[in-house]
Amino acid sequence: MSRNVLPLTVSAALLGTTAWADVPKVATDIAPVHSLVSRVMQGLGEPALIVASGASPHEYSLRPSEAGALQDAELVFWIGPDLTPWMEDAIETLATEAAVTSLMDVDGTTELPFREGALFEAHDHDDHDDHDDHDDHDDHDDHDDHDDHDDHDDHDDHDDHDDHDDHDDHDDHGQYDPHAWLSLDNGAVWLNAIAAQLSAADPDNAGTYYTNAATAREEFDTLRTEINDILTPVRGRNFIVFHDAYQYFETSFDLPASGAISISDATDPSPARIAEIQARVKQQDVTCVLSEPQFDPKIVAAVMDGSDAKTGVLDPLGSDLEPSSELYGNVLRNLALALADCL
Repeated sequence: MSRNVLPLTVSAALLGTTAWADVPKVATDIAPVHSLVSRVMQGLGEPALIVASGASPHEYSLRPSEAGALQDAELVFWIGPDLTPWMEDAIETLATEAAVTSLMDVDGTTELPFREGALFEAHDHDDHDDHDDHDDHDDHDDHDDHDDHDDHDDHDDHDDHDDHDDHDDHDDHGQYDPHAWLSLDNGAVWLNAIAAQLSAADPDNAGTYYTNAATAREEFDTLRTEINDILTPVRGRNFIVFHDAYQYFETSFDLPASGAISISDATDPSPARIAEIQARVKQQDVTCVLSEPQFDPKIVAAVMDGSDAKTGVLDPLGSDLEPSSELYGNVLRNLALALADCL
């Protein structure tokens, strides 16, 4: 993408002031991505947030201001079509001149395949796939791994039962779980990619972008220690999540879930799946069943029927947080605090 850098004005030169080139206009999909980009742009500018806080990223109707932000964008950062399938068409239609980065496609990103069934086995740390064999994708045409799932929600796994709806939901979706921002390692990789893209578009401010990214990575190291300290007392205890969105966090901090109530956050669980989870709650002495802000509490109550398990709420998007450069770290910290409290 070419950009014209305006020369110093005569008055600025006479006054001895510095006139920076215009900071690029940037659009981001969800609040955690907006937070990472805000951190790299700190002191220079603020990206636009396309998916409003509290809204589902899977199905969304753009407001005029959000469509305008995409149309004006010179850079777009998003997770990719597995999380926001509707956004691919919006980018192609509106952000025609923008350099687009799908963060799931960034070199070095760890991707975890969807887990199978309602019940999870212990994590196999060799299952993940580091994206070391492909380049950063700067435009939205390069989604080789995501061809046949542009109009489906985030369907995380399917039962081994003859649950037709679960199989349809899973088979029509992509291979990898898109909730990859819940890994601090991925967040650190993405900070570098964001700084590189911003620097290419705005070389005069490259030093600031890279310094901000480096400082944020140091903050991540501190956050990792803090989260480990929070979770250490409850490791080894069993919990159930509402839908399978947390395996990046679980893998990062060695705290595996025992299972998920629902195949996705857009589909109610089948009776057979609920029965399977109820059995797991009893067999493994599950002490905690976790929901999310938008889900029907009656489903969690059904799973917990007859058990002494506690309940809590996990929020992977920071729905109740103000969008800011601090949101990303607060999302992960709040996950740890909610888990520790429930367990």
